[in-house]
Amino acid sequence: MANLKEIRTRIESVSSTKQITNAMKMVSAAKLRKAQDAIIQMRPYAWKLHEILEHCQMCMPNKETPYYSHRKLKKVLIVIIGSNRGLCGAFNINVAKKAIDLKNKKFRKLSAKKMVDIYCIGKKAEDYLKAKGYSIAQTRHDLLDELSFEYTIPFIQSLLDSFTGGNYDRIEIVYNQFKNAAVQIVTRETFLPISLPEEFCTPEEMDLAKHTYIIEPSGDFLVGRLMPKVLKTEFYKALLESAASEFGARMTSMHKATDNAEQLIKELRTQYNKARQGSITNEIIEIVGGAEALKK
Repeated sequence: MANLKEIRTRIESVSSTKQITNAMKMVSAAKLRKAQDAIIQMRPYAWKLHEILEHCQMCMPNKETPYYSHRKLKKVLIVIIGSNRGLCGAFNINVAKKAIDLKNKKFRKLSAKKMVDIYCIGKKAEDYLKAKGYSIAQTRHDLLDELSFEYTIPFIQSLLDSFTGGNYDRIEIVYNQFKNAAVQIVTRETFLPISLPEEFCTPEEMDLAKHTYIIEPSGDFLVGRLMPKVLKTEFYKALLESAASEFGARMTSMHKATDNAEQLIKELRTQYNKARQGSITNEIIEIVGGAEALKK
């Protein structure tokens, strides 16, 4: 059994760790509230903007736009959105595993030809992938530190240019979608190319859509101006989803760590009291034994 000094040292160490994890939980909870408000406000705007775009697309006589280009897959880009900081459970591991699964299964043939690139946003996800032996084509970790729509526009525009320029035939996004503080849903979305509305709408819905809006000067003109904005909004929404999920995952992890530290402290105190009681009992036995020896 460990001596009393060692147990006291462990209790002090665990208590110090408990204070740190509790403080981190409170900080993450405050940041989560702000990030949750941001994503709740963004979702209706992004959904409505996407709905308007779909209605306009149904009214377009000309469907030839660069973002609809469904080319034969020769090269694919997978964009992973993780975090720059750890202590958030399996947050980064889950998105990295999803990307690995996407690369090795859905795009297995292209991956064998080294035609699948990984673009990593988040240091921790990058570290995990490198530890598993996967190469990272590009990184952009500063987006998570300067999370604003204006700051991310040049990066998103570079993705659009990479697709329209023919550098990539498909761009996939892997990120954690925020549900609540305890639940994050690993999500994979095809960022480009865009699917045409005819691919998922019934003829009745298309006919109704054509009578919903009066479009001037034309559907082609409006979609051409609206589509880049919708794509930038969709990607920025994914960044906000990931940020809220990160704070939720960290808050949950730190809450569990604090509870575990509290439980460990209780166990160590019980162990300390038993050891102290045993030490006192031994001292009493030695004193009684010495007294009996003196009598004899």
